[in-house]
Amino acid sequence: MTLDLPLVARGKVREVYDAGADHLLLVASDRISAYDRVLPTPIPDKGRVLTQLSVWWFDQLTPVLASSGAAHHLLGADDVPAEVAGRAVLVRRLSMLPVECVARGYLSGSGTVEYRRTGSIRDVALPAGLVEGSRLPEPVFTPSTKAEAGEHDEAIDFAAVVDLVGADRAEELRELTLALYRRGAEIAEGAGIVLADTKFEFGLDADGRLTLGDEVLTPDSSRFWPAILWSPGAPQPSFDKQYVRDWLTSSGWDRVSPPPELPPHVVEATRERYVTAYERLTGTTFR
Repeated sequence: MTLDLPLVARGKVREVYDAGADHLLLVASDRISAYDRVLPTPIPDKGRVLTQLSVWWFDQLTPVLASSGAAHHLLGADDVPAEVAGRAVLVRRLSMLPVECVARGYLSGSGTVEYRRTGSIRDVALPAGLVEGSRLPEPVFTPSTKAEAGEHDEAIDFAAVVDLVGADRAEELRELTLALYRRGAEIAEGAGIVLADTKFEFGLDADGRLTLGDEVLTPDSSRFWPAILWSPGAPQPSFDKQYVRDWLTSSGWDRVSPPPELPPHVVEATRERYVTAYERLTGTTFR
């Protein structure tokens, strides 16, 4: 796909184009990544799900942002080139902050690995006796670096966030991240979904206002579990790309050599999970 706009950046999933007047066009592809590698097999409709679900979430989260004096970067999803309609949004250009703002309400993934080793996630001490899938007493802020393409994000403590953005901004990021997570988890619970964890990215707009950017609360950036099947003590069934990670692990891929092609049944099952997340959360049929 080629658009008649200057290409600003190409990420694992998205292309970013200069749309003029401090605006950007974000186009979500059907590419899927795992373990910091883009896989060779696309997932049909994935880019459309990510885009349309993010648009829905930005609207849901606007009151939380406004109450903190913050905003989101979305301008609209209608006035975009026809060839990317449904998978592209027009947004405000931001100066992005160098922090991945991760919120966890449940123990899972790399958080479980670190907890088993230290009883904490970075500088956040957790109670003894937790297991994979346990609900945490309170949601916690466990940020990471924003790595360059091809490199790994690294978990950091709050002091490192202060070093990166200053004490006041760090506290603002922590409070807003947790407020957004709590609201997202509340909405997801009403749809029968556990929002186990998620990440947000923030930047500053032309007036210096803290602004939520990138995508938000999608199966690419979050762990979504069916609430009716939640059972601590083992990996949880999910409506996100954990299914792909699990298949890659079972395939014997060493994470060094080129990633393998995904078989058709994995592609279809992954698409189904993404669409199910969209439909359950929004209460509408994906088209």
